[in-house]
Amino acid sequence: MEVTPILNVSDLQASFEWFAKLGWEKGWDWCPPDADSPTFGAVTADDHEIFLCVDGQGGRGEHGVWLSMWLDDVDAVYATCAREGVDVISAPENKPWNVREMHVRHPDGHVLRVSSEATHEHQ
Repeated sequence: MEVTPILNVSDLQASFEWFAKLGWEKGWDWCPPDADSPTFGAVTADDHEIFLCVDGQGGRGEHGVWLSMWLDDVDAVYATCAREGVDVISAPENKPWNVREMHVRHPDGHVLRVSSEATHEHQ
């Protein structure tokens, strides 16, 4: 079984560029026959995929989606986000549930909760 989240976005190309800052690649895009530009697409990282839908399928802003992403090194992602100007709303911090996590916000309000196992190095 696979589960693929779908994010409602205002700008597909800008979303591809934003996810690229986090190491995700454009997987594909699709243009309806009656449209001038693509309205649906996906970003990929390893075997993972997130669909992006322009002005549809879910909410944005205050009603946007929260995604939890598990990586090996939250602090490396934090450094990349700082360098690339990604909106970090919560810097890396060890949580009581033995997870080191940070939060970043997509331009359309979606929040990515980036996590890794907490290490003694950061306690």
